[in-house]
Amino acid sequence: MHWTIREATDADVDALALIGAATFLETFAGILDGAAIVTHCNREHAADAYARQIESGAVAWLAECEVGNAPVGFALLGKPDLPGMRMDGTDLELKRIYALSRFHGSGIGAALMEKVVNEAINRSAKRLLLGVYAENLRAQAFYAKNGFAKIADRKFDVGGRAYDDVVLAKDV
Repeated sequence: MHWTIREATDADVDALALIGAATFLETFAGILDGAAIVTHCNREHAADAYARQIESGAVAWLAECEVGNAPVGFALLGKPDLPGMRMDGTDLELKRIYALSRFHGSGIGAALMEKVVNEAINRSAKRLLLGVYAENLRAQAFYAKNGFAKIADRKFDVGGRAYDDVVLAKDV
């Protein structure tokens, strides 16, 4: 299946919300508490949550099927809010990089990561940070392949429950 990537606009927040909630559920169903997932997605993957991110200066890229333009993935880059971040304003955070599982291995992740890294460089960032669930080894392998290394740990709230995350960084 062929796909394209374009910069998202504030008109795309519904598509970002749909992919965000769908991929979060797909990734964590059977791993995290189901009610916590629903609560988390209703709050963090709502269209207005993505609208607030974009309004605050975040930038997103949307991956869509070439035929029909159905959304299948996205990346979101914004101001960092992570342990280990530098206070001098030279870090940016990869807040989300998601793709539906049937598109894993298609190159979408690498293409989205390239957009994120290029934008970080354009914004004169020195480092790119992200948080990832400590037991999501597949994602951590992807990030390691892309040059990220652990710099900190954190607790991540999903629907009022705390889970262990690792914070990764990459020089850009």
